[in-house]
Amino acid sequence: MTLSPGRRWALFALLLVAGILNLVDRQIISVLKPVISADLGWSDNDYGTLAAWFQGSAAVAFLFTGWIVDKAGVKWANPLGVAAWSLAAIGHAWAATMGQFAFVRAALGATEAMGTPSGIKTIATIFPPHLRSTGYGIGNGINSFGGIVAPLLIPLLAAGYGWRAAFVFAGLVGLVWAGAWLLAVRGVKFEDGPAPVAAADSPVYGPILRERRTWAIAFAKVLSDSTWWLMLFWMPDFFHRQFGLEGAALGPPLAIAYTGSALGAIIAGTVASRLLVRGRELDRVRKGAMLISGLAVLPVPLALYTGELWQATLILALTMAGHQAFSTTLFATIADVTPRAKVGRVTAFGAFCGNVGGMVIVKVAGAVLAAGLGYLPLFLFASVSYLLALGWIHLLLPRIRRAEDPGEFEAIVAGH
Repeated sequence: MTLSPGRRWALFALLLVAGILNLVDRQIISVLKPVISADLGWSDNDYGTLAAWFQGSAAVAFLFTGWIVDKAGVKWANPLGVAAWSLAAIGHAWAATMGQFAFVRAALGATEAMGTPSGIKTIATIFPPHLRSTGYGIGNGINSFGGIVAPLLIPLLAAGYGWRAAFVFAGLVGLVWAGAWLLAVRGVKFEDGPAPVAAADSPVYGPILRERRTWAIAFAKVLSDSTWWLMLFWMPDFFHRQFGLEGAALGPPLAIAYTGSALGAIIAGTVASRLLVRGRELDRVRKGAMLISGLAVLPVPLALYTGELWQATLILALTMAGHQAFSTTLFATIADVTPRAKVGRVTAFGAFCGNVGGMVIVKVAGAVLAAGLGYLPLFLFASVSYLLALGWIHLLLPRIRRAEDPGEFEAIVAGH
């Protein structure tokens, strides 16, 4: 595959839009939680249950979506995923009972599980190695724009046309995107399929599950993604409980918090690329970025002890920046240590583990809050989760090194 710079960046721009849509679709329910809860009579525990359904279905789906992405290739996996989750989003407009909402949330979680492996594999396919950190950083940063758009735009749509219309609008935009991608990739042949290997490599997950690098990524995702999903589903509720905000009033603080996440991703990705181009050691670049990211999250419990809205908002913005910087670095590490033909599967398995952690934390959060314990236990866990994840990675990977060649990866699997 030879892509001109113009076409490469055009496809990357479309990929960024898909990431924004992915986050917007899942965020609608959290931004409109006070409105929907009042309309349908949800309790905190009910909302936690719905969030757990979303996380659980996504986790299970990740066991399959990585294989689908690796087999279908980025040309077809991207529009398939976006179209599927857009239809699931539209389905929310007709849900009324808890059972119906559980079904559509599970459908949305399962279909959105296409987004992470297809996005990571697409960047690994269209960018050379020295630009991938920049691609992941910009990707994570711009994707966070969905978290900025959702609290600003969604309440306005809901106020004007009802909360159900917000789901329909977001879904229709996704269907338009799928058509635009198919037009943009006409005539492009991506070299992202599986390389010829021995018959012993035929199992889908066997080879990657025998590799310690897979487990380094997987458990780090459990720890770090738990905090991300906690913030994603419960941050609007935190602002509602702590400062009485709801509806359009949630927009500015949530937008600032997600702006922090965007800046964290972009800075982490671009700085890493510059350091690598200058010849800095890969292991030091990756782990140094993870350490700084983890330290940025440490102050998050302080958000509970300030009575000033904007101080709490800035603390949460720093937390979100730390997460996305860590996540960007972790995705780049996957591309570092995994041959391209298996990037989808390793990414998806890591995302599966991260979603299991997310499923647990969002349900635990509902139970903790329903018991009157507040956000302190949850924020204390969040504050150390990234440093624990870095410690785990260092334990399993004392030195991060690239494994671009499939033969090298197979030698690693064999323990050579």
